[in-house]
Amino acid sequence: MEIRDKIKPALPHILAVILFSVISFAYFYPVLEGKVLKANDSTVSSINSKEIRDYREQFHKEPLWTNSIFSGMPAYLISTRFPGNLMKHADTLLRIFKMPVSVLFISMAGFYLLLLIFGLNSWLAIAGAVAYGFSSFFFQILAAGHNTQAIALAYMAPMIGGIYYAYRYDAIKGALLTAFSLSLEILANHPQITYYAMICLLVFGITELVFSLKEKTFPRFLKTSLILIIPFVIAIGVNFGNLNTIREYGKYSIRGKSDLISEHKNASAGLDRDYIVMWSYGIDETMNLLIPNYKGGASKPFDKNSETVKVLRQNNAGDAANQFVKYWGSQNLGTDGPHYMGSIVIFLFVLGLVVVKGREKWWLLTATILSVMLAWGKNFMPLTNLFIDYFPGYNKFRAVTMTLVIAQFCIPLLGFLALREYFNGNLSKKDMFRGIKIAGGITAGILILVLIFPGIAGSFISPNESGYKLPDWLTSALAADRKSLLRTDSFRSLVYILLGAGAIIGFVSGKLRKEYSILIISILILFDLWGTGKRYLNADRFERPSDVQKSFKPGIADAAILKDQSYHRVLNLSVSTFNDNSPTSWFHKSIGGYHGAKLKRYQELIDSSISRELALFGSVKTVEELLPLFAKTPVLNMLNAKYVIYNPDAPPIVNPNALGNAWFAEKPVLVENANKELEAVSLIDPSKEAVIDSRFRDQVNGSVYAVNGNDKIELVSYQPNELEYKYTAEGEKLAVFSEIYYPAGWKCYIDGTESRYFRTNYVLRGMVLPGGTHQVKFLFEPSSFINGNKISLASSILLFLISAGYFLSGFIKRSKSV
Repeated sequence: MEIRDKIKPALPHILAVILFSVISFAYFYPVLEGKVLKANDSTVSSINSKEIRDYREQFHKEPLWTNSIFSGMPAYLISTRFPGNLMKHADTLLRIFKMPVSVLFISMAGFYLLLLIFGLNSWLAIAGAVAYGFSSFFFQILAAGHNTQAIALAYMAPMIGGIYYAYRYDAIKGALLTAFSLSLEILANHPQITYYAMICLLVFGITELVFSLKEKTFPRFLKTSLILIIPFVIAIGVNFGNLNTIREYGKYSIRGKSDLISEHKNASAGLDRDYIVMWSYGIDETMNLLIPNYKGGASKPFDKNSETVKVLRQNNAGDAANQFVKYWGSQNLGTDGPHYMGSIVIFLFVLGLVVVKGREKWWLLTATILSVMLAWGKNFMPLTNLFIDYFPGYNKFRAVTMTLVIAQFCIPLLGFLALREYFNGNLSKKDMFRGIKIAGGITAGILILVLIFPGIAGSFISPNESGYKLPDWLTSALAADRKSLLRTDSFRSLVYILLGAGAIIGFVSGKLRKEYSILIISILILFDLWGTGKRYLNADRFERPSDVQKSFKPGIADAAILKDQSYHRVLNLSVSTFNDNSPTSWFHKSIGGYHGAKLKRYQELIDSSISRELALFGSVKTVEELLPLFAKTPVLNMLNAKYVIYNPDAPPIVNPNALGNAWFAEKPVLVENANKELEAVSLIDPSKEAVIDSRFRDQVNGSVYAVNGNDKIELVSYQPNELEYKYTAEGEKLAVFSEIYYPAGWKCYIDGTESRYFRTNYVLRGMVLPGGTHQVKFLFEPSSFINGNKISLASSILLFLISAGYFLSGFIKRSKSV
């Protein structure tokens, strides 16, 4: 009987875990058939990390560098394991299910724990967990392959829950939960989501401070705040290897400050201002939170039975059908879908604004409004500029629409706090009916208004389409289809709100038991969000691993290049070279690639020089026309672009001017700053000249370094993190290495003695070598990784010791009391 009494309180939680597991597998049922989700960014990540994984499997250690993309870059934000971080084992255990099942499961489980902390019963917490886990944004980012983003969102709820628990109940227990969940949050390795979670916590902290002063409880607030510094320090320590390398790399990436002197008004200390706000939510698109197709939904073509497709076919323009999409909002680059929160969830959020009292409401409301306004980006530049210029770190991230993840967290939380007030008996019947009338009146009223007057949404023609003189028959069809999408979803949302409100009214009026009312609300929310989620991620997106592997089959050009065992680079002109999600980097060392945080200097070289050289090939139709152009591509030549893929199903073109892995230049061209350096790179003959910033003047001894036929330098051994050269030279020589300059970790040795080297040709490495026959070796040995791992290991052990000590002391106290 005693054992049964101990197990009974855990039964609801066990049931919750089972339910979350079943729901997750049911939604992603193709994984039970052995299929995997094929998503663009996941595929790109696999391609980019191929060389890294191969090295790891062969040598059982991390290379930390790869030459597969953008001529070479650190592997920190591609694929790097930090053995000192022992929390990885906890993360692996929590993610025991296959992707994407594990993310959905953890999202629901984490929010379930949060709601329990906020005082909700298990059944209501299950419903709230479904509301959070099935937010449409989760499925959109999973469909795109943004796995780390989804995992960071999954760990966000328990992290905030730990901090809330520390302030409300027990500072020590809350600090321990915070240490574990924050460690996992940072481990997810999506700094942008973690940063936005910190903004949400900042609003929480300010709210707590204001109320502590008002209620004269500031000493307790201060004590808890000081205690919470400890889990933050520990969590940062646990992840210090990762954080330290990212911090270091950030200075050299496109998120760091440029060395170029620019008059560009939209420049910031981080990313370019225009780049930051490139994806901005339209102000009127905020209605998407309530109506998923308010602006057409995702940037997907119309169905074949749509008016748009019909009139295009009638006017012999059926081939243009894919050029017109359902989405017609202000995001010029399109969208994977709206941030639909669920109509019932929005209704509950408004209900929470009416019936929830105290600090929780003001925290969640303020954070929600802030996140929405920040998501407007370029459409609300006063606030955006304020954060870019004065809020530390904000200018390091692009796609401000992602700030809506704060609202994605706050809206269901406040909504279910409202239900807590109803089902815990904290409200009078009068107040409960009043809340339903106001929330229902506002949300249902908006939907009825849109149903009657759909023109409220706008013209149903996108800004891009407005720039063209489209025929009236086409604009009329576009407007009709989009108006139909709007009305259908408005009616759909209205029905769900009325049914959800009816379930609550049934409880308030005594016609429904609490359990049945909660069950009905749970099912309605699940049906609503399940249906919209399938619009963005359904079974069709899953494939068998064997089918996925077929996409990595080398073409004719790839196969021909792979016969050459030398270390060289490949320029793929058959794709968008610098947004290349093809398997180029799977097979070769690519000039291009696809990554959101490439080296800033390389990006500047692309913008100023490489793109101009690629433009030369634009109108070329034959190999005979192309070959002479390589004499006009000094940057591609110095990057050792030996092969050019013009057509993947044809033999590659060999660049006769590629300069190889290393060479001796005769003349150093000293320039005074980065602008002159970048300008000169396109003007020199890199086989004879080397552009050097004057800051390295002390390493360049002469004005001319004569080169004769007996001077020779060659690469004799290659690994991504270790390059060995042998050379013979009659006297001092100026050597240029076709390797990307990255001083934070690359060390150079001549015959085993560490030697200095410098940056040349804006992105490459150079050094003055002594005469004779010698060995030159470059090793990538970043102290940020080595020392960071030591701190991670020490912090991991400290966290486990503190936790073990706390639970052991609690066990001893309970034993003594018995």
